[in-house]
Amino acid sequence: MPLYEHVMIARQDLSNTQAEGLIEHFGTVLSDNGGKMVDHEYWGVKTMAYKINKNRKGHYAFLRSDAPAPAVQEMERLMRLHDDVMRVLTIKVDDHAELPSVQMQKRDERDTRRERR
Repeated sequence: MPLYEHVMIARQDLSNTQAEGLIEHFGTVLSDNGGKMVDHEYWGVKTMAYKINKNRKGHYAFLRSDAPAPAVQEMERLMRLHDDVMRVLTIKVDDHAELPSVQMQKRDERDTRRERR
């Protein structure tokens, strides 16, 4: 099955448990449609670059899935209809990285940048 990565932004006035409940809810949507959620990360509340629906902050979540395309389309459809979800981004990847995402790594663990001139 194809591999996907999803980033979801939920409203800032949700609690942490409600935001993580959304992750579990959409994981069950995938499993009901023949896919599975491989891994997920809750990135916490972060400030956005611009307002979305009058919100300056949002709960960010990162999901990795192994699911057929119809299951992903159904999950995206339900995410867009859900009142608490503001934005969704889904990309198809060749393989999932085993390390935590760059967002969850500490600054010391990240790859070093090239030297400035």
